[in-house]
Amino acid sequence: MSQIHPTAIIDPSAVLADDVEVGPYSIIGPEVEIGAGTWIGPHVVITKLTKIGTGNKIYQFASVGEDCQDKKYAGEPTRLVIGNNNVIREGCAIHRGTVQDQGVTIIGDNNLLMTCVHIAHDCVIGNHTIIASDAAIAGHVKIDDFAIVGGASAVHQFCHIGAHAMCGGATYLAKDVPAYLMVNGNPAESHGLNLEGLKRRGFSDEVLRELRQAYKTVYRKGLRLQDALTELEQQTASPELQLFIDSIKNSTRGIVR
Repeated sequence: MSQIHPTAIIDPSAVLADDVEVGPYSIIGPEVEIGAGTWIGPHVVITKLTKIGTGNKIYQFASVGEDCQDKKYAGEPTRLVIGNNNVIREGCAIHRGTVQDQGVTIIGDNNLLMTCVHIAHDCVIGNHTIIASDAAIAGHVKIDDFAIVGGASAVHQFCHIGAHAMCGGATYLAKDVPAYLMVNGNPAESHGLNLEGLKRRGFSDEVLRELRQAYKTVYRKGLRLQDALTELEQQTASPELQLFIDSIKNSTRGIVR
């Protein structure tokens, strides 16, 4: 049976799995769905039109599924979708999407959002990411699997952070980050590959050598970006290298240099 504290307020249209826990003074709004094994701490507000998967933990004072802060927002019934096994710590704010985009903010599986993280409207967060305390993720940002965003960082609207990339603390990011990179600073600059993270995730020595060489081609040879891409595309690329190439080719804001 659901363990719902008597002081919690649950809208009649909300659908909670049988074993969901809801702590004191939390509010679950209309058209909210919460999957099995999810724990909602005290003083959490899940506003409306939000779907939350299984095994999540949402800590006190988090605001989940609230109207976004985009001035164009006019009350449209946009959504927030959160996957499974996420940890959302104290004071996080996660807003629903806008009709100017896909109308939905998406957070995948197995992510850690530390205290006071802000995820704005229409963001798409992948799986196994870590977003550290006080990071501010603006609207329409995409963060791919296993990326890490340091504390007190600010990510500009429409930026894309590639898979396995790492942004140091207090980074200001106004450009896209290719997969695997480490970036830091205000404005952000590249500081090589996230080699330690890649080793921990089991990337082979051969793949690491291939990625090192690709990084040198883009960042150390003094080539124009298009010429560097042409050189890389002439190689027989592993899937890992192809991800690096594609993350550069698909950039819409230009990459961190």
